[in-house]
Amino acid sequence: MLIKRKSIEQAESSRRPARKPKFAPVTLSEQDGVRYLHFGTEWVQGAMRIRKPDWPELEYAQQMMAWMLFIDDPHAIVQLGLGAAALTKFSYRQFPQAQVTAVELNPSVIAICHSMFKLPPEDDRLRVREMDAMDFVLDEANHDTIDALQCDLYDATARGPVLDTPEFYRACDACLTDRGVMTVNLFGDHPSFAKNIKAMRFAFAHVICLPEVHDGNVVALCFKKKPDLDKDRLAARAAQIVAATKLPAKSWVKGMLAPAAN
Repeated sequence: MLIKRKSIEQAESSRRPARKPKFAPVTLSEQDGVRYLHFGTEWVQGAMRIRKPDWPELEYAQQMMAWMLFIDDPHAIVQLGLGAAALTKFSYRQFPQAQVTAVELNPSVIAICHSMFKLPPEDDRLRVREMDAMDFVLDEANHDTIDALQCDLYDATARGPVLDTPEFYRACDACLTDRGVMTVNLFGDHPSFAKNIKAMRFAFAHVICLPEVHDGNVVALCFKKKPDLDKDRLAARAAQIVAATKLPAKSWVKGMLAPAAN
């Protein structure tokens, strides 16, 4: 099976008249001990290695955790677009001091993550909100509250992020704390890539793109304030992450410091 770019949530613009959204069917496949989430197509929406349910199986999902190079003690982590819950589960297990929130519009995705992808039940640290990601970031109650914001908002046709305007990214920036970082899953060889990068650079103080993985996934890191990119500091922090989690953080640093990244 080909691993293709991840496409998650069918969201509506806040400017559209209120109506009940239509969702593609949620389907599953399994191969070589990995369970995949689909929306009725070959596109992979998320993956879980059955014997390691809390591990982010796909390389781009691992890169979505690259904010860890800059924040080692997050208090609030938010995932926009639940997918197969890989980022939500990993964040919940890895950071026991953090409040972890997932925002997902499709109730069937939430249900299948609980039943087939071992998403834990909600508790005092874990919340799953069934709502539009745009509504979430526009809510002033969420402004200045989030340390790590992970955004993976694709529809079933994988034609680019469903939320990609300067308004959306400015609202995301408003949600971040002063040290906050947002990671975004993009598709590098799609026309939506340039549009998203332009909107991000309008909204955030600094934007870095990691090297492309899979069939075109590119993870962008967006910073509330210009980050410390000291090579030695990043290398030391990457070594800590590798030792604690086995995530390939050293490759993140290499990609981050490449001239094409900034």
